[in-house]
Amino acid sequence: MTENDLSFEGIPVSPGLVAGPIAHMGAGIEEPSPDERFAGDPASAKELIQAAAAATKADLEFKAASAQGEGREVLTMTAQMAADKTLVKQAAKLVVNEGVSAARAVWVAAGTIAAQLESLGGYMAERTRDVADVRDRIVARLTGQDLPGIPERPEPFILVARDLAPADTALLDPAKVIGIITAEGGPTSHTAILARDLGIPAIVGAGNGVLRNLKANSFVLLDGAKGRVSVNPSVEDMERVAALSRRKAVFNGTGQTKCGHRVQLLGNVGDATSAMAAAAAGAEGVGLFRTEFAFLDEAVEPSHEKQVEAYRAVLAAFPGKKVVVRTLDAGADKPLPFVTDMSEENPALGVRGFRTSWKFPQVLTNQLKALAAAAEMETADVWVMAPMIATMPEADSFVSQCEELGLKTAGIMVEVPSAALTADRLLSRAKFASIGTNDLTQYAMAADRMLGSLAQLSTVWQPGVLALIDVTCKGGAANDAPVGVCGEAAADPALAVVLTGLGVKSLSMTSRALADVAEVLASVTLEECQELAALALTAVDANSAREAVRSRLPILEELGL
Repeated sequence: MTENDLSFEGIPVSPGLVAGPIAHMGAGIEEPSPDERFAGDPASAKELIQAAAAATKADLEFKAASAQGEGREVLTMTAQMAADKTLVKQAAKLVVNEGVSAARAVWVAAGTIAAQLESLGGYMAERTRDVADVRDRIVARLTGQDLPGIPERPEPFILVARDLAPADTALLDPAKVIGIITAEGGPTSHTAILARDLGIPAIVGAGNGVLRNLKANSFVLLDGAKGRVSVNPSVEDMERVAALSRRKAVFNGTGQTKCGHRVQLLGNVGDATSAMAAAAAGAEGVGLFRTEFAFLDEAVEPSHEKQVEAYRAVLAAFPGKKVVVRTLDAGADKPLPFVTDMSEENPALGVRGFRTSWKFPQVLTNQLKALAAAAEMETADVWVMAPMIATMPEADSFVSQCEELGLKTAGIMVEVPSAALTADRLLSRAKFASIGTNDLTQYAMAADRMLGSLAQLSTVWQPGVLALIDVTCKGGAANDAPVGVCGEAAADPALAVVLTGLGVKSLSMTSRALADVAEVLASVTLEECQELAALALTAVDANSAREAVRSRLPILEELGL
């Protein structure tokens, strides 16, 4: 086989068609030798490691300040991990007990923590990449090494890596890094989510062959929609890439099908910066305001005044428009010291989201009071929803508390299969529902969403997951309660058509996806959406569902989506 014949397939996670030269991520920090000894009083090791960890945390927080949207949130969470006292304590203990160097001790301690997270599966397993990133940064400071980082090239390039650390992905420049190919990772890994947020075409889980066979400076065609990489693209391919690069997609602020059926296209935001970006992109409102961003890196619950200020900043970006606020989604991959039990054996199935209010009811009450105060001060139409609702008593409790505090439009997140299956009852009390497709898929398919080997299960295209969305929409229709989608699936134009056909009334996504989703929706009638939804629902598997729908949407090929 010649280089011209080489092609690779991976998991499509961020659509787009690009061509360019390959550049490989630099080699990682080398593992410190077990023979390296600590030079000095072992009792001083803790101070030394603590200082390196604190400097790493400060550096990540500095980077977070210049990032936006998902990137800022991910960097802030990674900074929290750098400040983890467990890592410092375990590493210092290794120096004292075994006499190894501080760098070796950090490496071993981080490996132990990563193994523990991996064994938990689900969200916690996703954090192992964060642990490795923090480990490398601390070891680099202790040994005076430079971190590998993103290669610098004079021309735009397609980046190839085993995987990308969240801190690296969050700060990628889309003008330089025009595509991403990783050997590892899953469809909802940080790399996948951040690539979509940045609008960079990407495929993940392509296997080690891309590391061995895609040589530096090789010229390739990357199709982020089909998950395909081809070496030395044809003249026709290059002409198509050039034509697509000249396309300027703009959302006019009204989401609707060809026949005029309205589908609200909203933005997912975490703070004022991302809210303003969504408003500038034409979002009709906010479908998911992730309020936990205001709580990140806080050792104690933020004050009423601080919360009101953070909420008002987002509401102010959408005067007179709908803003759906998700209450604190702590737990699992977002541990917060004042509500989270870090000793849980399986946090993804533990006390997270609304469940944290069972032990700490005042935290939810204080948040709702701050939201009510912010809503009074701004003109946005504030809707409030609780994450991880599973039963009718939970839905009733949340809605009642909202109503008592003057928040009249109270709804629920549908992330647990039981909520989908009983949506007809839950939505007789809750005013609306928003489906978190990442969690709903994970729980429905019993598949760790970080494992590339389970990628065929970890997709909303699974007929079983679509069936849960279908029954949720039917429950909403029976109670005249609108159902929206705020998970990653909303940003997939083909899935947007299917979701509309199932009865979803609003789609919330990264602002970069709004124009593409709007254009594809405008190319089909509601009846066609319903036909394609039926086609996907009755497919034998996820691949069949996806291919069947995409084959009926020629506009996707035209737009390179």
